[in-house]
Amino acid sequence: MSTTESLSRYNLIIKKVRRSPATFKEIEDYLKFESELQGSNYIISKRTFQRDLNAIRSIFNIDILFDFSRKVYYIDVDQEPEVNKRIMEAYDTFNALNITERLSDYIHFEKRRSKGTEHLYGILYAIKNHVQITFTYEKYEEDSLSTRTVEPYALKEFKNRWYVLANDLKNDVVKSFALDRISDLDISNKKFQFPQDFNVSEYYRDCFGIIGPNEDKPEEIILSLDPVQGKYIKSLPLHSSQEIILDNEDELRIKLTLFITHDFYMELLSLGEDVKVLKPEGLIKKLKATYYNCISLY
Repeated sequence: MSTTESLSRYNLIIKKVRRSPATFKEIEDYLKFESELQGSNYIISKRTFQRDLNAIRSIFNIDILFDFSRKVYYIDVDQEPEVNKRIMEAYDTFNALNITERLSDYIHFEKRRSKGTEHLYGILYAIKNHVQITFTYEKYEEDSLSTRTVEPYALKEFKNRWYVLANDLKNDVVKSFALDRISDLDISNKKFQFPQDFNVSEYYRDCFGIIGPNEDKPEEIILSLDPVQGKYIKSLPLHSSQEIILDNEDELRIKLTLFITHDFYMELLSLGEDVKVLKPEGLIKKLKATYYNCISLY
C-alpha cells in the first residue's frame, strides 16, 4: 500500500471519528464504502487499525481514544488544538491540488500571488529558538521599504494572510508584520529573552483581526443586524465576546466587548446596510462621517 493511500486512510478515519464516536465495525464499513467510492483500497484489519492510531498520533498529533463502556472510538473535540484542524484542512487542499489535472473542469482555484508562506518555516524556527530575524519590509501606507530587526513572538493568520507578531528593536514596540510584504529574510543566531509577562492569546483577547490593543480598555459595542446577515454572524461570530441580546424575525442584536481597531472598523463597513451600530456614540459618528465622504465621491 502506497504512502499516499495510507495518509488518505488516516484522513478518513479522523473524519469519521470526529463526526461522531464509532465502533470499529462502523469505521470498517465506512472505509469499505470510501474504497468503492474512490476506487482505492482502504480496507484494514483490527491490527492494522491499531497501528493507524499510532501513526495518526505521530503524524497529525491527534489522539483517537477508546471508550470501553460504549465500545467506541472518539476524539475529544473540545480539547483538540486548532492547529490539528488546520493540518487536516491543509491535507484536504493538498489532495485537491493533486487531482486538479484530472478534474480541472470541476475545480477552480483562486489565482493569487504568494501569501508569504515560504517564510513560515524559517520564522517558526526563530520563534521556537528565540533568535532575532532581519528582513526588508514594505509598508503600503508610506510606499517605502525599510530594514527591520525584530524578536519574533508568534505567527497569526487573519483573512488568508499570515503575520508575525514581533518586538521591533527600532523602538521596542510589539508590532505585526505581514509575511507577504517581507523579503530578504535573515535568521540570526543572536538570542533574545522572551518576556515572561507576554501572552499572545491574552494580547489579542479583546481584539478583532491583527491589530493589537489601541486604548486602555475595550469598549462595549451593540450592533443590530438584518435577520439574514444575522444567520451568518451566528454561525461565524465576529468575536469570542459576542452575546446575543435579541433574536427575532426582524433583527439580530448582539453585544461585543473589544477594542475598536482599524480591522474591526473595516469589517463593519464591509457589512454595509445590513448592520446598524447602536453603541458607542463615537463609533456611530465615525461611521456617519465615512459614509458622507463616500457619498461625496459620487
